[in-house]
Amino acid sequence: MKFILTTTLIFAITTCLAQAVSVYPTNWWVGMQYNKVQLLIHSNTNNNIMLNKTAVSINYPGIKALKVTSLPNRKYLIVDISIAPNCKPGTFNIVVNNANPANKIVIPYQLKPRRQGNGTSFAQGITNKDFMYLIMPDRFSNGDPTNDRIPGMLDQTLNRDTVFNRHGGDLKGIENHLDYLKNLGVTAIWLTPVIENNMPDRTEHGYAFTDHYTIERRLGGENAYQSLIDESHKKGFKFLQDAVYNHIGSEHILFKDKPAEDWFHVWPKYTNTNYKDQTIFDPYATTADKKVMTNGWFVPTMPDWNHDNILVANFLIQHAIWSVENFGFDGWRIDTYSYNDLTFMNRCNQALYNEYPKITLFGETWVHGVPNQSYFCQNNYNIPFKSNLQATTDFQTLFYGIQPALTQDFGWTDGVNKLYTTLAQDFVYKDPTRQVIFFDNHDIARFYSVLDKNLTKYKSAWAWLLTCRGIPQAYYGSEILMEGFTNPDGNVRKDFAGGWPNDPKNKFTPQGRSEQENDMVNYITTLANFRKNSQALTTGAFKQVTPVDGLYVYARYTNNETVLCVMNTSKTTKNINFVDYQELIKSYKTGLLINGNNKPINFSQNYALGTYETLVIQCKQ
Repeated sequence: MKFILTTTLIFAITTCLAQAVSVYPTNWWVGMQYNKVQLLIHSNTNNNIMLNKTAVSINYPGIKALKVTSLPNRKYLIVDISIAPNCKPGTFNIVVNNANPANKIVIPYQLKPRRQGNGTSFAQGITNKDFMYLIMPDRFSNGDPTNDRIPGMLDQTLNRDTVFNRHGGDLKGIENHLDYLKNLGVTAIWLTPVIENNMPDRTEHGYAFTDHYTIERRLGGENAYQSLIDESHKKGFKFLQDAVYNHIGSEHILFKDKPAEDWFHVWPKYTNTNYKDQTIFDPYATTADKKVMTNGWFVPTMPDWNHDNILVANFLIQHAIWSVENFGFDGWRIDTYSYNDLTFMNRCNQALYNEYPKITLFGETWVHGVPNQSYFCQNNYNIPFKSNLQATTDFQTLFYGIQPALTQDFGWTDGVNKLYTTLAQDFVYKDPTRQVIFFDNHDIARFYSVLDKNLTKYKSAWAWLLTCRGIPQAYYGSEILMEGFTNPDGNVRKDFAGGWPNDPKNKFTPQGRSEQENDMVNYITTLANFRKNSQALTTGAFKQVTPVDGLYVYARYTNNETVLCVMNTSKTTKNINFVDYQELIKSYKTGLLINGNNKPINFSQNYALGTYETLVIQCKQ
């Protein structure tokens, strides 16, 4: 049936606009598997219009109002609807009949046709064939100075002389440098959050959402975000969005004007999380410790969601699906994964898998120990809780792997033996090739600084990153030798030189870089672009040899290709006898040194490998 547009209805629509009613999700789509949608309606005005004890009507073919739920805060109303498989795209009205007919609210709501290309042009997933590049948009490049400040927003800072204020980088700036990333060998782009953070200060990082359905206007807003994703896909990149389910910013409307007190974890006095992930799986943990871990707040300005509240869970799950369908990206990186309610996370993950079978989900698990980390993703344990998360950010191969390998002396359990031992525990993961490996990011020290700016060690770190099992992730600017320790964290979030019009040097270009920086960029470019076309490095198996006196040898291989890697982590030159690694090189007699200008290597001859150097050799018949 069609609505008859009467004078009363026109007045109602006008009343609706005056009352500034918001609906979340802001729209939905026909043909979705997730076809029962929970609409959160909010009268966000101060004129005391209340929404409970009302009758709701919807008259649109294929749409059925299943349930109406009042909330303690009478400015909110929940309307559950179902969308029939044969429902057509279009706009229908949600009519909220208040006790006073003059306050009847008519809310237009849109059903869109689905985005085309699931699994081919979006939601493709990130695999170990990819090389991922992490960017903090505010610190990468300023492509549109007109959005540096937005009138009315709480944080009006714009000061590049301090790491605590906004600097003006944006989504257009990233789009302007896609060719730079393409040439570097990058295949996937991950941004720190782009959702609105209308907080008073420290808004550059993006992890304190204040409106889930608004893209940060100081980054360019929704149009700039969609343009960046579309252009990235056109150039062959995959794209990831950073998800935050654990908390929001304290200026979020759903916290400032709570639908109900139980939407957040409320304590008699402020209670911070104890950051003790062990309590979640510790068979001896106290209930109190577990509660503080999961229900305590991350920081005082980030209220902690109550995932046990089904309305909260539905709000977050629907936003996750809405984001993928609306913008068309390929995967999620999930922030502070271990602090979320894990049953809720399984439900949220599964909803995304159902809708987008190829999508990639990996979680930040800044924990210590392979058992700790593997608990939070798909694993081979026979335990009561089974996570369905595909993978994690692999802090173990960093803190107990490549970092001690290049900073500690060799010992029975020290130095490169830690890297060997950590990888030996891969049997716990359902699929270790999905683990995201890295050596720095926006929360930890720049690895070039960790290695005391030793370029030889740093090249070995990159050789490992681009040849080890898993999905390699680089952090913006690491390729140009950016430095910094996390005291404060802003020191590892400095600007990419050349991203602003008046920068004295443009390090996006060879002319703007030093000889050493160009050497590093060329080294990475060679390895990353070789990796793209190497079956051994993108889909091959992994085999490692027990380290001896600081020498660590491993191989990636298929039936048709083997890449041999030899890492010398000792303080002396090592004489490499390739015959010792016959099981890895098999019948191959020669190879090409990929990270050495394709220099021929004869396996019948010994090779003198300098201290902290690494060989990456493509074996040849």
